Amino acid sequence: MAATFEGKNILIVEDDPDMMTALTMVLDDTGANIQTATDGNAAIEVAAQFNPDLVVLDAMLPKRSGFLVLEKLKGPAKKRGQKPMLIMITGNEGKRHRDWAESLGVDGYLNKPFRMERLIESMEKLLAN
Repeated sequence: MAATFEGKNILIVEDDPDMMTALTMVLDDTGANIQTATDGNAAIEVAAQFNPDLVVLDAMLPKRSGFLVLEKLKGPAKKRGQKPMLIMITGNEGKRHRDWAESLGVDGYLNKPFRMERLIESMEKLLAN
């Protein structure tokens, strides 16, 4: 993948070790500064210190759900298009979860399984702004 995110801070929040490995490997050569968290509470802590430009966030996490993390990171205004940009990834097929994420200000939403190219394209669009 030829994506370049030189100088961008990207936080990956995923509790599945295989998925975390796949995501970090795909982003390894993009020039981004990558941080990771494996539960919702850690995601909030890392985001506060790391100031990410973009967060790739699993919906179902231990300790604090991705939806609560999304709400905390986007704030009460829940504005799309403002830093941090946030892409939620989930195995939940239902429209109800997508609607909930959109009401909380999510910038992108992908159902698992997804092609990594699709994630990178979404990231490129969001980080280009």
